[in-house]
Amino acid sequence: MSNDTMSNNIISHSVLRVVSAGFYTSLQDFGRFGLLAAGITRGGPVDERAFLWANRLLDNHYNAAQLEITASACRLACLAETQVCVTGAASQVVINGEPQRSWQVLTLRAGDQLEIPPPQRGLRSYLAIRGGFSATPCQGSVATVRRDRRGGIHGDGRLLADGEVLKAPLFSVELPQRRPQQELLAALISQPSTPLQLGIIASGQYQQFSDSARQLLTNQTMRVSPAHDRMGVRLQVEQPIEWAGEQLISEPLAVGAIQIPPDGQPIVMLNDRQTLGGYPKIATLSWQARCLLAQAGSGTQLQFYWQELSEAQAHWREVAQFFHLPRSG
Repeated sequence: MSNDTMSNNIISHSVLRVVSAGFYTSLQDFGRFGLLAAGITRGGPVDERAFLWANRLLDNHYNAAQLEITASACRLACLAETQVCVTGAASQVVINGEPQRSWQVLTLRAGDQLEIPPPQRGLRSYLAIRGGFSATPCQGSVATVRRDRRGGIHGDGRLLADGEVLKAPLFSVELPQRRPQQELLAALISQPSTPLQLGIIASGQYQQFSDSARQLLTNQTMRVSPAHDRMGVRLQVEQPIEWAGEQLISEPLAVGAIQIPPDGQPIVMLNDRQTLGGYPKIATLSWQARCLLAQAGSGTQLQFYWQELSEAQAHWREVAQFFHLPRSG
């Protein structure tokens, strides 16, 4: 999967200087694909929905690189006129001290000061720029995977740092102001249900779990533990989910796979997960559920519900068509 915005034929120029990078801000495109057999994980945006919407609103290629800003503020200075869009957890954007709405196209001029405040709810915000941020791809992607030391603006997995200069393709800033209608905008930034309702599909060793274990997965409310990052999310349950089967040989791990370790507290795999794992897997989150979980901080309550594979696949096909994603088998 290549990034059209990183072509050597496109001239890039400096557009933003990082004043304050925040706690955990990384450069992400849609990720690395086809390399799991080599032990290379995917990376990419944890909340794909927010990422894809930001690029769509800017008329970008779906794979155009953005900043993923986690649980903190990020401040930048504009060096050249451009257009940006902020989606995800952020409820507003501040330009030169004036609050602006997120989830819409905003024009910046040289000298402007841009701030994405820490989210009042949610966890991850996405800053997209017209044409996408420019960086040299590492194995076909600029996605930052800190653990693997791959991607980012330097190619070595480093997070964004204060003082760094971000580049983007040189375009005219004239752009059709494609914004969601008010009803759609309200749906995009609406408060999710409490507890979160997350659809899951039976997978992995599901058939080898007892009926009682399967029921416990959906019949109790769980909490997101403090142990969560881009690799995965540990959940806390009052009634542990038991695995009575034999020890497994390590096998491939999908994004969204739910592992059951010996203590019975589920672990959900995310984008920077290891490529192999030996814990039994009982289910996998749907695409929509993964995007919701991406915004769930410590203490968030959630409940799983079983979803038919055909329903989850049909929804994913709609998403792929809407955002012009490449077709896969």
